[in-house]
Amino acid sequence: MMNWHKRLAACIVGAAAVVTLTACGGGSGDAAATSTPSAAQTVAPATGGDSTTLVAYFSATGSTKRVAEDIATTTGGTLFAIEPAEAYTSDDLNYNDADSRVSREHDDERLRDVKLKTTEVPDWDRYTTVYIGYPIWWGVAAWPMNTFVRANDFSGKTVIPFCTSASSPLGSSASELAKLANGGDWKDGQRFSSSESAQNVEAWVRQQS
Repeated sequence: MMNWHKRLAACIVGAAAVVTLTACGGGSGDAAATSTPSAAQTVAPATGGDSTTLVAYFSATGSTKRVAEDIATTTGGTLFAIEPAEAYTSDDLNYNDADSRVSREHDDERLRDVKLKTTEVPDWDRYTTVYIGYPIWWGVAAWPMNTFVRANDFSGKTVIPFCTSASSPLGSSASELAKLANGGDWKDGQRFSSSESAQNVEAWVRQQS
């Protein structure tokens, strides 16, 4: 009987060791998951989600990205990051510096033709609803959006714009993008604050269905 108890105790200790090692190993997995994605990881489909909804967004500081992620979570749609070939740095985004990149682009419209890493969305034709997200720059959609919108055919798609800003309203930013687009049923857009709650975003998304 004593031998049986010893064998049972050994099994329990061994199982505990396995659990402990597994938990420690999860640390490296989390670190890998939070590393900066490469260009090849631009598209992030939601697991078990709505394969007909796309959430395409450009985010300069992360605010628009957070709203886009909340929309994708609510809809079960696929995220697509619109990325400039030359990413904007914090210095580039210094609106108070007349010589910063965004200031120069604002002053000279010829500089607003921003090249993107890609304008092609895998399986574009399967999406029937496209959420389009961007920050507001000087009262308009951030100009990297112009390149993306011009490059894609929105015919037969419902397009739902959304933007983020500290104080600026949506204004005519969505309707101006619609003018650049090839087709699409463009809906009224929505402006979110730079620190919008996920609950507010979800409530708005529910109203779109």
